[in-house]
Amino acid sequence: MLQLKNIYFSVKDDDNNTLNILTDISYDFADNQFVVITGPNGSGKSTLAKIIMGIEKPTSGQIILDGEDITDYSISDRAKLGIGYGFQHPPRFKGLTVRDLLSTAAGKTIGNDQCYRYLTEVGLCSKDYLDRDVDNSLSGGELKRIEIATILARSLKVSIYDEPEAGIDLWSFTKLTESFKRMHKTQPGLVVIISHQERILDISDQIILLSNGAIKTSGPKAELLPQIIHETKTHCELQKIELEEDVKQNDFCR
Repeated sequence: MLQLKNIYFSVKDDDNNTLNILTDISYDFADNQFVVITGPNGSGKSTLAKIIMGIEKPTSGQIILDGEDITDYSISDRAKLGIGYGFQHPPRFKGLTVRDLLSTAAGKTIGNDQCYRYLTEVGLCSKDYLDRDVDNSLSGGELKRIEIATILARSLKVSIYDEPEAGIDLWSFTKLTESFKRMHKTQPGLVVIISHQERILDISDQIILLSNGAIKTSGPKAELLPQIIHETKTHCELQKIELEEDVKQNDFCR
């Protein structure tokens, strides 16, 4: 089980004022669940993902994995314990093939059958991709799915994906969502996704809603998703009304 206990994260601005990014985040993630962390821009979603991975260190609080305090562990130490991270924009490696990347992720040379299984899980044809370089010839959607395949090759306890939909087209996003659905059905381990996309929220078990760096609410998808959709729709309608009023006021001033 992954546990966050009273996580705070703050930084100093140019004037040396303290900015609180995360405030008192506490949450127990159940094993083998699909959890989506969502919220408006600037709510602290990506920062929280980076803190779990060890890319950022909390100002205070604890991160516990299976009863072990890993708060001060490095990224490498956390990776050895079975935590993996998928970036918004995965790196490209000229001269490194997809086959090489999968073997590197697995920590050993893996055969065609295993490569085929990992690529099939993310909706890619093995024969079309195994010997391709992980370079600019791949689209953003292809690269995202290959990154997921490398994470599958590691058999992780905790897989974290930071806005996997960022920078990909609608077709690729559809394929990416299908890949997550397959993962949810076939792969063990906790999956944590940072996203504001309704289709990703819709395949979750639990949703955590952040607002201003704190957990506003959390719970099962069946309870929270209708609430989030309603609040988002209401917010958009209010913005539309405000915009229309601004237009009328500007016309009047002319």
